[in-house]
Amino acid sequence: MNDARNQPVAVTDSNFDDEVLKSEQPVLVDFWAEWCAPCRALGPVIDSLSDDFAGRARIAKVDVDANQAIAARYGIRSIPTVMLFHKGQLVDTFVGVRPKGDYSAALEKTALA
Repeated sequence: MNDARNQPVAVTDSNFDDEVLKSEQPVLVDFWAEWCAPCRALGPVIDSLSDDFAGRARIAKVDVDANQAIAARYGIRSIPTVMLFHKGQLVDTFVGVRPKGDYSAALEKTALA
């Protein structure tokens, strides 16, 4: 039995389309930066969602400093911003730190759709 935790996938400008838009599963993407205190506070929530939704949805993180093209493509103006994609479409957007239940409810609704 593998006890390793599921970790969010690190997504970059170069692999965003393959990892997020072409995924058959819903993908929750956390746009963040290392220097952002609210982003660091949200990190454990994002990590736990990766465990909670293993096999049903993908959880990903985009470092906006290192991947400015994808951040610009989606108009990221403040971080953290969390976006939910399904079958190549943007389904929901959360700006700022939100309760875990907000992300879980959106994932549940999308995963069951």
